[in-house]
Amino acid sequence: QVQLVESGGGLVQAGVSLRLSCAASGRTFSTYATGWFRQAPGKEREVVAAISRSGGRSYSADSVKGRFTISRDDAKNTAYLQMNSLKPEDTAVYYCAATTLPYGSEWIETSPLRYAYWGQGTQVTVSS
Repeated sequence: QVQLVESGGGLVQAGVSLRLSCAASGRTFSTYATGWFRQAPGKEREVVAAISRSGGRSYSADSVKGRFTISRDDAKNTAYLQMNSLKPEDTAVYYCAATTLPYGSEWIETSPLRYAYWGQGTQVTVSS
C-alpha cells in the first residue's frame, strides 16, 4: 500500500548533524503513523523516534532525546529524522516504517511488530 525509501545517511564525525528523509509513494501518506528505527551490527532493531498520523505527537528514545527530532510533511509524502550531535553509538542502519492503525490520529506506535511497511534502510556511520 505504501513504499518507503530512506536517504541522507553517510559517514560523519562525532558532533555533526545529518537529516534522514523517508520518501513515501502509493497510498496517501497522511493515513500512516510513522517511525524511525535503527539496527547496529550484532544488535536488535530498536525504536529511535515515532510520530502520530496528525504529526502533533512524537516519541523519542532516551538515547536520542534532545538530539534527534522526527517530523513529517504530508504534502511532500516525506518523513524526516533530524539528527544532531551525533555520537559513535548512533552508528547503525536506519529504517523508516509506516503503519495504519485504528487508534486515532494522535496515536504513537513504537513497536516494530505493529509496522507493516519498511524502507530499505540507510547507513549512518559516526566516527570519533
